[in-house]
Amino acid sequence: MAHQFFFNPYILDNLNAPSRGFDVVQDISEPRLRLYITSRGVKTFFVRKRINGRDRRIIIGKYPDMDIEDARSAVANALDDASKKVSIKRKKILFSEFVQMYLKNRVHRSVGSYDKLVRSINMHLKPLFDKNISDITTDDICETIGAINGVAIATRMQELLQSVFRYACDTGYVTANPVLELPRQKQNRRARPLNKYGLNRLVESINNYPDATMRAAFLMLIYGFATKNQVFSMQWEDLDFNRDMWGEQPLSDRAVVLLQDLPQDGYWVFPGRGHGHLTDPRVAWTRVVTDAEIPDLTMDDVYKFIARRLTWAGDKEDLRNNMNELLDDLFDIE
Repeated sequence: MAHQFFFNPYILDNLNAPSRGFDVVQDISEPRLRLYITSRGVKTFFVRKRINGRDRRIIIGKYPDMDIEDARSAVANALDDASKKVSIKRKKILFSEFVQMYLKNRVHRSVGSYDKLVRSINMHLKPLFDKNISDITTDDICETIGAINGVAIATRMQELLQSVFRYACDTGYVTANPVLELPRQKQNRRARPLNKYGLNRLVESINNYPDATMRAAFLMLIYGFATKNQVFSMQWEDLDFNRDMWGEQPLSDRAVVLLQDLPQDGYWVFPGRGHGHLTDPRVAWTRVVTDAEIPDLTMDDVYKFIARRLTWAGDKEDLRNNMNELLDDLFDIE
C-alpha cells in the first residue's frame, strides 16, 4: 500500500529515492492522485484505473515541472479520457510509417541508444515494413521473429513488437494485439562474473595497461557510474571541476582525481582515432580482463555491477557521498 500524506512542495522536494526500483506515495487531499519516485530521483504524478480488465497507470506529469494543485485538478480529466473507448481508424497505415510514429511518441532514449534501436528495427523487422499494420497476423510476426539469429535479439524484437502493437491498439489502428498469441522466447541468461575481489583484480590489470588514455577510460567505467557510451563520449566542456559535476551528474572523488590528471588539450576526454572519440576498444579490453582472470567480463557488466550497488539519490551531494562510500567499500579488502 502506498504511503499516504498531504502532498506539499517541502515533503515532495525531500522525498528519499529508493535504492532500486521505485516507491509510491498517495495524496490525502486527492486520494486518486499518486506519485512514484525512482531510484534516480525522478518523481511522476499518476492515477490508476482498470481498463478492459487491466490495471493501467495513467501518467499526469512530472514533479516539479507540474505543480501539485495542477496535478490534483488533472485527475478527473485523466480518468475520464482513459474511460473513453478508442475509436477505430479506418485509414490504413503501413507498418514502417506506424513505427516512425511509435518512435516519435513513445521512445525516449539517448541519441546513441535511439540510433541503435532504429538500426535493429531496420535490420530485423524489414519484412513487415510494406504491410498495413492492420493486416499483419500472428503468423507474419512468428515468421519474422523466427528468421532472427540469436535468442536474445529475437526476444527483444518480440517485446518491441508487443509494445508497438499495444500502441496501435491504444490509437485505434488495430483491434487486437497479434503478438500476445506468440509464446515467449526462452533464453539462458548469462551469469555476470564480477564480484568485489574480481573488481580489484580488474583495476590492478587496468593500471598495468601501457596506454594512458585507455587506462583512464577503463577506470572511468568504474569511477564514473555511467555506461561505456556515455564515458567514451565525454567532452571537456561538460565537466565542471569547481563543482565536481559532469553535466547534471556529480563526479566521485576518484573520478575527479583521474580526470584532472589527463591532458585537457582537445574536444573529447577520451579521443579515438581521427577526430572522433573512443568507441569500442575490444582488443584492449580483452587483454585487460584476461590478465584479471575474468575473460567473460564485458564493459556493460562493470556498469551494471556498480549501478546496482549504488544508492541513487535525488540530491546531488547525497548521491556524490553515496558514490564515494560505495567505491571505498568496494576497494576495502583486508
